[in-house]
Amino acid sequence: MGSNPTKAANNIYCKCRYEAAKYNDRLYSREGASELLGISVSTLSDYELGNTKVVPVDKVVLMADLYNSPELLNNYCTTECPIGCRSIRKLEVAELDRLTLKVLSAFQKVGYIKETLIDIAADGVITTSEKPQFEDVISALENISQYAQELKLWAEKNMAKEE
Repeated sequence: MGSNPTKAANNIYCKCRYEAAKYNDRLYSREGASELLGISVSTLSDYELGNTKVVPVDKVVLMADLYNSPELLNNYCTTECPIGCRSIRKLEVAELDRLTLKVLSAFQKVGYIKETLIDIAADGVITTSEKPQFEDVISALENISQYAQELKLWAEKNMAKEE
């Protein structure tokens, strides 16, 4: 394998391995990575080239741990797991400053969410005219949840480097 795998360049498993190779030289090659993962070179190649329809979940967990890439877990759940595809949102791996701005922006809507939810729930019924407002509240809460998960993902990835 050359130093820049063109066919696998956009594959998340390959990207994460190359990012991790900055901290562990053995991960620059599929041979070194496959040895650390306990799988064959051809199996890792199949994962990175997209030749394997669904990468086994236990191997995704191993790669996520070895590569310090918790985003692999979210990627698996949102793209390969039939349940996760329907219930989990894809997380963006972003820098701390960008994440902080997203979280703070979402927090500015907390007052609106609180007041709107109180108004809607006061009579115990969501009327037809209140449904759009209720949907806005749910959407805002989903965004807050997503930003919190993205911040947690950042922390898992970056706080481990400091230990």
